[in-house]
Order: sequence, then C-alpha cells, then structure tokens
Amino acid sequence: MFGKKKMSLILAGVLSLSLLAGCGNSGKAATTTGEAKDTKAGAAAGTTEISLYTGGSLNVKELWETLIKDFEAKNDRIKVKLVYLPAGTGGASTLDRLIAAKKSGQTDVDIDLYEGSLDDITRGAGEQLWDTMDAKKVPNLTNVDETYLKQVNNQAIPYRASSVVLAYNSAKVATPPKTADELYTWIRQHPGKFAYNDPSTGGSGSSFVNTVIYNFLPPEAMNSNDPANMKKWDQGFSLLKELGPSMYQKGVYPKKNQGTLDILASGEVDMIPAWSDMALEQLAKGLLPDTIKLTQIDPAFTGGPSYLMVPSLSSKKEATQEFLNYVLTPEAQKVVINKMYGYPGIKWSLMPSELQEKFNSVSSGYRSFNSGELQQEIYKRWQSEVAGG
Repeated sequence: MFGKKKMSLILAGVLSLSLLAGCGNSGKAATTTGEAKDTKAGAAAGTTEISLYTGGSLNVKELWETLIKDFEAKNDRIKVKLVYLPAGTGGASTLDRLIAAKKSGQTDVDIDLYEGSLDDITRGAGEQLWDTMDAKKVPNLTNVDETYLKQVNNQAIPYRASSVVLAYNSAKVATPPKTADELYTWIRQHPGKFAYNDPSTGGSGSSFVNTVIYNFLPPEAMNSNDPANMKKWDQGFSLLKELGPSMYQKGVYPKKNQGTLDILASGEVDMIPAWSDMALEQLAKGLLPDTIKLTQIDPAFTGGPSYLMVPSLSSKKEATQEFLNYVLTPEAQKVVINKMYGYPGIKWSLMPSELQEKFNSVSSGYRSFNSGELQQEIYKRWQSEVAGG
C-alpha cells in the first residue's frame, strides 16, 4: 500500500516537471546543442525539419513551394518548413532576430536557411552570422561561378539572379543602342520616347541613374560606400539633368518599375530600362506586345543575385546543406528559370540549350552595384537637381 502511494507521487512529480518544462519553452523547443534538435526531436518521425525564411513577392513563395515539394518527393528524411514573411508585415526582420540571438549568447535558432540580399550578407558578416559555404559539404557548389562566391567570401550562395536591361519596341526601333553613349544620343534624338522610373521607387530607374553616374568613376567605386565618391558625382548628375527635357513628357518619371513597363506597353514610349525577369514574364503572359525586345548595353546596367545563407547558429546544417545541394542542380534551376524568369544561380553552360537560347538576349552579363548608405544620397540629390531642377 505504502509502495503504491510512493510510486504515484514520483510519477506525479515527473509529470509536473515535464509540463513546467513545456510551458517554459513558449511553444519553441528549447535547445542548446545540435543533438537535441537533429536527433532527439527528429528521431520519432525519422525526419529532420529545417526552416527556410524568405520574403519578397508572391512568386518567390510559389517558387519555394514548388522546389520544396520536388525535393521532399525525392527525400523522405528531410522536411522543409517555409516561413514566408512579405515585406511590410511588421515586427523585427529575420536578420534583426538573428543579430539579437547572436548578441544575447544564444547557441541555437530556428532559422536554418535565410534568403536575403547583398546588404544582409554584409551586415550579417560583421556579426559573424553566416556559415562558410564549402564544396565538401555542398558538392554542387562547383556548379556556381566562383566569381560570385568570392564576392561574398563564400558566406552565401547566389541561387538565382536578374539584371536591368534595355527594353525597346522593335516596330519603332530597328537598331537599338549598343553602348551607354549611343543610348544617350538616341534619347536626345527621340525626345519624349524614353522613360525611366523615379529611382527611389524601383530598381530599374535606380540602375539607370547609378549607371549614368558611375560610368564616370573607376569600376571599383561601384561597390564602395566611401563618402569621398560623392565628390565625383557631378559629371553624372550634369548628364542626367541635361537629358531631362528629352525624357517622357519633358521630364516625367513614372513611379515603380511597372510604371515604365505600362507606358512601353501602351506605346507612349519606345524604350525603357527594365528588370529582365519582369519583362520576360510579362512578354510570356502577353502583357507586353511581342514587338518588345530586350538587350544589354555596354557598359552594362546593374543587376545581381538573390542569396541563400546558413546561419552559424543553426543546429541542422547537414540537412540544410543537402537541400542546398538540390537547389543547385540543373533540374531545380530549370524551375527557378521557368517560375521566376530569372537567370540561374549555376553556370549557363549547365542549363539546357533551349533555355540558353531563350535568354540569349539578356544573359550577356551585368555589373554589381552596392554603395551602401550612399544610395540614399543619390536619391536625395536626384530629387533636388533632376526631378526638381
């Protein structure tokens, strides 16, 4: 009798401690080592679940849903949880959360893979947030152009890309400009037939403005945040101001990337800078006339990849690396191209010949541009001297 009561008390105590431990986690498994999450938590189901955090437009979400479904169909040991956070949803950003976790001394986070920008990589690198990418761990990393990996010190994987190109109406423009100087001459000779959007409202207009300004600076300045470069902007702003009266409606700058695509589609202008992926998608869907063609100029407009980073605090790196290895296969990259109308993250030579041909007009290269906080200074000066000049 006494033994049964004692055993009941012991069991009740164990149950109480278990419930208290569960309440203390606030709905998140408390872990301090990789073993706890990777083996113990996943052992029951025989799988490891990794969390991919991403944002952006809806087509980014749809891309990942497709890639995850295809990956999981081939791999029953790893599940990928997609955490989609559209811009402007409020709360601290994913990057801010990672930085806070690092500074507070946390040893584990529930963010195993993060899609972000060059700014995110740079900011996170200062906090030692990112794991170094290694072909021994992700064999298909050899499919990626080494140049793009070196640009980020192997702390991120460029899994897709796009660039700003010249979009023109071939029914009105038989021979498009091939160089930046030829483009400026064409604008002067065809007043009102060229437009670029307010640079602070979209990347295509921003690329046009940055290209005009930085073509007068040394190439290395394009990825520098040195304030001394501001003193070298005068020639570029002088040219932008001079071209103003030859622009659409003598100096009207549409809002957002779509604003210029709309007036190109309606025939109000014959030429604009446009994002390659946006233009290709709208051509495929019949939202742009089939007379619209795309080309790149020399020196090229700017563009860049979207990157994937593995947080150093993640305890599920092996499973994450296996998923990354799949993303860098030609099979997965075909999905990237067909869903996003973007460039592959791997070398073009590894892609099917029909896709290489399809993107031939826009895949001739682009320049990267990252001036940090100087970009805001460009916008301010543009508003004052060009838009309001």
